[in-house]
Amino acid sequence: MNSIGYQAILSPQPEGGFTVTFPDIPEAITEGNSREEAIFNATEVLGLCLDVRMERNDPLPHPTETAGGEWITPYASVQVAIALKQIRESQGKTLSDVARQLNTSWPAAQRLERPNANPTLRQLDRAAAAMGKRLILLFE
Repeated sequence: MNSIGYQAILSPQPEGGFTVTFPDIPEAITEGNSREEAIFNATEVLGLCLDVRMERNDPLPHPTETAGGEWITPYASVQVAIALKQIRESQGKTLSDVARQLNTSWPAAQRLERPNANPTLRQLDRAAAAMGKRLILLFE
């Protein structure tokens, strides 16, 4: 599975700096005095907005390519939670199914799909294996 990200539009402002918007995540808006600061802030606001959507069980929009857009990826904790949920759902499994496969409780399985849960690498490896996947870390 590829990294999870969304296209951002960095709009230069006449007074300096940039405003950042995400066409697929309209509530995600930020700014920065420099391009680097705007991208840093975009990563943060994207992660926060995706976290809120996941907490409310709101559907996550499919990322679309936007002319002039730039791919922004949220923090790893958000990417892991989204990836686990997407894999589970694509396999037609419930959280109860995953809990049984991991020999754990339903709340423990649910925490794996929460960006603020901070699962260990061992827990992630076991969850991946339970879904017929391998955990692979990549530093870019």
